Amino acid sequence: MNRRESLKILGLTTLSTAVLLDACKPGTDRTTTAETAAAEPGRQEFELERDKKLQAEKFFSAHEMGTITVLANIIIPKDEHSGSASDAKVPEFIEFMVKDIPSHQIPMRGGLRWLDMQCLKRFQKPFKDTSAEQQLQMVDLIAYPKKAKPGMEQGVAFFNLMRSLTASGFFTSEMGVKDLGYAGNVPNKWQGVPADVLKQYETEIGGIS
Repeated sequence: MNRRESLKILGLTTLSTAVLLDACKPGTDRTTTAETAAAEPGRQEFELERDKKLQAEKFFSAHEMGTITVLANIIIPKDEHSGSASDAKVPEFIEFMVKDIPSHQIPMRGGLRWLDMQCLKRFQKPFKDTSAEQQLQMVDLIAYPKKAKPGMEQGVAFFNLMRSLTASGFFTSEMGVKDLGYAGNVPNKWQGVPADVLKQYETEIGGIS
């Protein structure tokens, strides 16, 4: 099992049901504009206005968004099957979700600050400016709760939330759904019994007669 597969499993098994439901509800897609949402049946006007307002707001700074992007791509990097988390616009999804669920704001901002402080102590640079090797070293200290050392509790809690949001964002995106190979209910056209099946039954019937 490669790093991508193991982190995908970790992300899926730690998904918060509330986060996933919020991720899937209409209007939270990061590529959907208010005008497109307005065309969706069943949406109330106050919902559309709220989504439009949230989409227009900014919560994270450019530095914080840069850190979120690096972390998201470590959790779900690009591979031969599909693009990375940032290719699926997961950072934008996380930005929307912390505005949609304000209780995520302090844990996320505090966790990002904690991560930078840890990297400044270890590498004299904030997380996003460290080398790829150093970034993985730092992530390994907080990605596996049972292996984390004392004093890493805040980092572990932050990374659990970050991983859940990343997995929610990726696997509810078009790219993520394709990555899972899930087709869902799709329309098709009935073209009769396949020829190989007909041939098989014609042979069996002929043998009986």
